[in-house]
Amino acid sequence: MVAAHEWDLWSTRARLVVTKPGALDEAVGRTRTLLAEVEEAASRFREDTEIRRLVPGPDGTVLVSPMLADLLGEALRAARDTDGAVDPTVAASLAALGYDRDIRLVESGERLVALVRPVPGWGRLRLDGRRLTIPPGLELDLGATAKAVAADRAAALVAGRLGTGVLLSLGGDIATAGPAPVGGWQVSVHDAPHDPAAHVALPAGSALATSSTVRRTWHRRGHTLHHIVDPATGLPADPVWRTVSVAAPTCAAANTAATAAIVKGRDGFGWLRHRGLTARLVGRDGRVHLTGGWPDEHEGSAA
Repeated sequence: MVAAHEWDLWSTRARLVVTKPGALDEAVGRTRTLLAEVEEAASRFREDTEIRRLVPGPDGTVLVSPMLADLLGEALRAARDTDGAVDPTVAASLAALGYDRDIRLVESGERLVALVRPVPGWGRLRLDGRRLTIPPGLELDLGATAKAVAADRAAALVAGRLGTGVLLSLGGDIATAGPAPVGGWQVSVHDAPHDPAAHVALPAGSALATSSTVRRTWHRRGHTLHHIVDPATGLPADPVWRTVSVAAPTCAAANTAATAAIVKGRDGFGWLRHRGLTARLVGRDGRVHLTGGWPDEHEGSAA
């Protein structure tokens, strides 16, 4: 028997499931508190957050909070692991393209033009414990990693403190911790309404993340743009893939790989396969491609 609670969060939907129904209320409270700390550290859509107020000293460094240090550490790890395909220095490029506020406001507004701004590159950052070296004026965006890291941290916190199995989904970034229900955590993998769907069972302690080029989109001068920037160009990645879903031991690792595969475009499938990752990719033509042991779904799938 499980219990669940859902709420709106960060222009998406959060869902928390626990295997001990009596622990649900406290689990929700602890999760909300941790997610609020993540937002206060790393949201680029609030002027009062820590990441928006970083001012390096004369030596080019600034001391950050433990929470922001954790999130930055994961962002830099993602950049290293993907050869820069997932880069936390894309903030100015996203803003120039029009994604400079909550996506609900971006979708409802219309600016005259989308600009192209080069990505400074994650190599200009250095993190030593809590001390961050950052060039003056360089803006950071942790959107490609922070939500997944938050899911990992919150799931582990709830399981550890309350002794319950837990699944936390933050807009499709799914982390689990503690024991799973009999048969595993049942998860539907489905993005846009007309996209092909899949159903998988996640074992205890595993994670799943989906990156998409058909969600978080907006229009500029007749062009549809999306939120996953290719650091090599400063433009939205070529939408070779509508969605990429990856299963991994942590949500951070799964989301990093899924986002990198979208940025890498046609090379993304081979990149995932070479690393032995379990993944499902939906091409722009709707065809499903599977690798790394993802269970077969239908005859239209391609190995």
